[in-house]
Order: sequence, then structure tokens, then C-alpha cells
Amino acid sequence: MMDRRKFIRKAGVAAAGALAAPWLLPGGRLFAASGLRKVNHVVFLLFAGGVRNLESVQFNDGNLMPNMLSGGSSISPDILPAMDALPPGPLSQPLQNYGTLFRQFRYKQGPTGHYNGHTVAVTGQYVNTDLNIREAPRNPTLFEYYRKHNSPQQTALNCWWVANSLGPYPALNYSSDPSYGPAYGANFISPNFLISQNGFNALGYPAAFSASEEAAIRNIRKFSNGVFNKSYTDPSAGVVNSPAEAAQLQQFITDLYAKAQSGQYINPWGVGASMNNDMYNVMFAEEIIQRFKPELLVVNMQDVDIGHFNFSQYANNLRKADWAAAHFWSIIQSTPGMANDTVMVIAPEHGRNFNPNTSLDAYGRLALDHTAPGDGVSGDQMAREIFCLVVGPPTVVKQGIVINTPAGESTEIVPAIANLLGFDNNIPMSSGLKNYNQCDLAQAFY
Repeated sequence: MMDRRKFIRKAGVAAAGALAAPWLLPGGRLFAASGLRKVNHVVFLLFAGGVRNLESVQFNDGNLMPNMLSGGSSISPDILPAMDALPPGPLSQPLQNYGTLFRQFRYKQGPTGHYNGHTVAVTGQYVNTDLNIREAPRNPTLFEYYRKHNSPQQTALNCWWVANSLGPYPALNYSSDPSYGPAYGANFISPNFLISQNGFNALGYPAAFSASEEAAIRNIRKFSNGVFNKSYTDPSAGVVNSPAEAAQLQQFITDLYAKAQSGQYINPWGVGASMNNDMYNVMFAEEIIQRFKPELLVVNMQDVDIGHFNFSQYANNLRKADWAAAHFWSIIQSTPGMANDTVMVIAPEHGRNFNPNTSLDAYGRLALDHTAPGDGVSGDQMAREIFCLVVGPPTVVKQGIVINTPAGESTEIVPAIANLLGFDNNIPMSSGLKNYNQCDLAQAFY
């Protein structure tokens, strides 16, 4: 294969006005010369539902995340009895060794609520207090930027948003911006609502649900029908999949249900009763990876949000989220087409307070909220302190680097992903996104 300089010289002799020839990556993918890709796949893991740096990267209660962070596994003796047993980690070394860790990342502005934090994470722009959780975000999402400005444009089959819960989160797959919208949205799935851990699903098969769960299921069924049964020419289609793609999606869900019915999801990772909703959510995201090999996949976790009421279970679920993240990376690296061609970004949507609330658990630990000054309540700045871990191929991501000084913020992840996938320069300057070259997160990449 000719090198880039020779390619450019040969392209330059073309007649004036001719289109720039596309660039062919070793993996065989064509894309416009306006942006050179670093990798063909990016996974963004919104980690755990509000994580305090003291329990994660600062080891205040020992290293609760030994599969992600170097330093061995250790847990404070007082909460040790609350910890569920987990098998040895899925990786031979911590994820940290496969990339760059920012220990003092920041969620700098806006309310420290989960929907606010998720909105900032997928739009790359801070939001103020008038955010309506019943509406799509006003600013375009990463999914829309990818599907509109990536060249050639990609289908929703290549772009997924996987959430641990319903609530407002389906609204994040596209914005209300008139220049973007549902035509450029991602395929959304909340697996734990579609397929339960006991082998039943929510698409017309028997299951016992509460009234609130039934309402959520009706919404997801309506969404699924809108996604899978519309045509390109239907103006009400929402997120559009072609008939062939819709058939693939329906077959995918059918296959998931068949696996559930046969008991394959009862203990899929060999962790027994330790398997929680975050682990299942990641497991279903792995199914998407193995079936579709998406170029853009965003997955969230929510189980550590029990930290509002129970500190020890917050720590326990943090350990499980850590284990799941490592398993996620092991599946990515064992999937042809994804292995050695994927960058994974891991970051919480926001942190948690330094000062506890008044909820005491059985082990004498007080629980933690996430409120920062400006939220309309008393709080502290630790709710804005997070970490960011970037892992990927050693030719793309700097390996084994730890940045201990304050560097980077939540709004840098979207432009970094756009740069990795080669379309950041195609996004209009009026979008409000931070320029990738001005991002501290760029320090993680060659």
C-alpha cells in the first residue's frame, strides 16, 4: 500500500475541481480525505451512576477497582463483609496499563444530576437548570454528529445507545435541533427492560411488572415499533432503519429472547448471584458488539447510585462495574473487526459529595449524594471531580500514562471521539463544541 505522502501527490495531479479521493484504511474502510481516522470503532462507557474519586482513583477505601486500576485489590475491613464474591479479573493486567488515566478530570458546570450529566456526556456541551427530562436535548448528540458528518454517512445499525434504565434516557439518542434530529439518531435499547434475567421479555411474553414498569415497557415497545417498522419515506419514522436493517434488528432481539428462554442469561459470566443490572447491561452491549461490530457504541451504568442510601452497597456495585468494564474490553479484544481497532473511553457522568448525608448502612457508613454549588442546594465541589480512562491500540493511545494534575473535562469527550472517527473537522463551528486541539484529553492520543 502506498504511503500517505505518495497518495496525496498522486491525488494532487488530478484535474482541478475533481473530488478528493478517499483514503483506504488497512481494515478496508473508505472515508473522506477531510478527516483521517485513528480507529474504526469507539466505545464510551458512562461509568456506574455517579462515582466519587475517593472510592475510585484515590483508593480511600482500598482499591475497589483492581481490574481498571493498578495497585492490587484491597477493601476496608469494616465494609468487607458486604462485598459479594467475584471471580478473578477477565484481563491479565489492569485496564490502566492499556491507556491513559486522567485522575483529576472535571464535570465543571451545570447541575450534578444524572440526566444532566448524561446529556453533557453525549452532547459535549454543558446544560443549565431548565433542562426538561421529558424532552430530547436541544444540542445535537454525538450520535447525530457521527451519522450526519461522518463520510460516508453511516446507518443507525452502526450507532448504538445502550442504557441500564428507561426514564428519560431514550431521549438522548437524538436532539430537537432542526438541523439534526431523529433521522440521524442512534438505535436505542434498554436490555434489562426488554429481556429479564429470568428468561422472559417485555415484547408480549409473560412477565410480572409494576405499574411504573408497565408504563416504561409500553414506551419502549412503542419506540421499538417506530424504529423497526418504519420506512425511509415515512416522515414519522423517527430513528430510521431500512427494511433489511429492521429485519436484522428484529432477528437480534428474537435471538436474545431465545437465549434467555434457554437459560443462557441466568449466569452468563460465571459470577453467580453477584451479577447485577450493570453487568447485564454490559453483557447485552457485548452481544451488540459481536453481532453488529458498531463504529460508535455508548453504554451507561446506574447501579452505584444506591450510594444515596447505602455506602457499602455503593462500594460493592463499584467493584462489579469495574469487573464488567474489564470483561467488556476482553470481549472487544476477542471480536474480529473490533480487536486492535477500538478505543474505549470510561468516565462517570459526575462525582459525589465529600460530605455524607444522614443515611447510615448496616456497617456504620453514611451515604453520599451528588450536589454541587449552583445546584440550588448546599453541596461541595467533589461532586464535580471525576476520572477519565482511555484505552486502545498502542499506536493510537499512549500506554500506561497517569496524569495526576487537573486536566480535562466532560465536554472534551465528544470532540475526542469525533476526532478518533475522523469527522471532527466536518462539524460546523457554530455547533458550540470545544475544538479537539484545545482539549486536554488529546494528551491521551498520538
